[in-house]
Formats: sequence, C-alpha cells, structure tokens
Amino acid sequence: MMILGLTGSIGMGKSTATKAFARHGAMIWDADAEVHRLMAKGGAAVAAVTAAFPEARLEEEDGAAVNRRILGKLVFHDDAALRRLEAILHPMVRHAERRCLAAAERRRCRLAVLDIPLLFETGGDARCDATAVVSAPEFIQRARVLARPGMTKDKYDAILARQMPDWEKCRRADFVIQTGLNKRVSRNESRRIVDILALRRGTHWPICWPATPN
Repeated sequence: MMILGLTGSIGMGKSTATKAFARHGAMIWDADAEVHRLMAKGGAAVAAVTAAFPEARLEEEDGAAVNRRILGKLVFHDDAALRRLEAILHPMVRHAERRCLAAAERRRCRLAVLDIPLLFETGGDARCDATAVVSAPEFIQRARVLARPGMTKDKYDAILARQMPDWEKCRRADFVIQTGLNKRVSRNESRRIVDILALRRGTHWPICWPATPN
C-alpha cells in the first residue's frame, strides 16, 4: 500500500484534491476531521483538553465537549498553551491515523491519502511514501480565505505565519496540484498522481511506529 501525504496552506483547495483521490479509489484520512471528533461530545480528548483548558469546556445535556472557538482564542497567540494542546492531541491523532491505515490494508487499498495540513511542519512526511501539495496564486488564496465567515486580515496573516511558506512546501513535495485554474485541472493532476503511484510499491506500511495510547 502506498501512503501519500497531502498538504497545503490555508485556502489552497485541499478538499477538491481529496475528493478527486477518493473518486479514484484512494482511502482518505483527514487529520483536521479527526481532531474535531476527538474534541466533540464523547470524544477521547475532551477530558484531557478541558482539564488543561477549563474555560473551553462546553457542557451539554448528555455530555461535555470542547468549545473549539474559545480554545482557539486561548492558544492562538500563546505558544506555550499551543504546545500543551499539541502534547495532548498529537498522540491521539497518530493512533487514529494508524488505525485507519490498518483498516485500509485489510480492505486491500492500493493508495492511502493522509490529509495533514501541517505535514512538513510536524515531520509527518517521514511516514509517507510520497507527498503532494495543493497550491494556488497568493491573490486567489487570500480571496478564498477572507471570504470565510469570521475571517479577518489580521487572523489570516497570523495563520500564515504559523505555516511553512507555499513555495517551500512546493519545493519539498513530490507532486504539486495547482488549484488556481479550474477544478478539472486539479482533478486531472490527481488522476495522474494515482496512475504514477499505482506503479510503485510502498515501504512505510506496515511499520512499527512508536506506541501511542489506546
């Protein structure tokens, strides 16, 4: 099984690429979606996160959850708080990633795509057989992001400051998927990547990664 790490800065259009890969039979694992599940009602991270950040505890009739809006404000400009949060979440996310890859192997998937926004920043590319980055011109990226509800220029600039520059991601990646033209172009590029990887044999799974909590 080949493991493709997919990444891209905010507003670059990763969702279009992941849908294209899924249509071509790839298993998709979304790191952001996993974090949301972990912090939702009944999620495995709720107790630990709310113990570390009590202000972010959201009480509901049938259980507690993490208020991600409040949590975001608590860690956004506080590097120490962000590191505390990452120390809680990262082992759980890695464990979920491994479970998903194991399930993909049982289903005899030829290609697993790990959608990880901070793939290079966190060293996740070391767990992948190949990497792909989605990219678009800066003016398109900015327009997409600033059109989102609640987004401001200052918040956008702060998010970019935490991410590796687009040019550096493109330099490191094995493949670059351009999303600034039209969806057909990005879909065709995704198909080309699938065809190329179908001729290769993965070397990163199964692999004995460091143990993480159950």
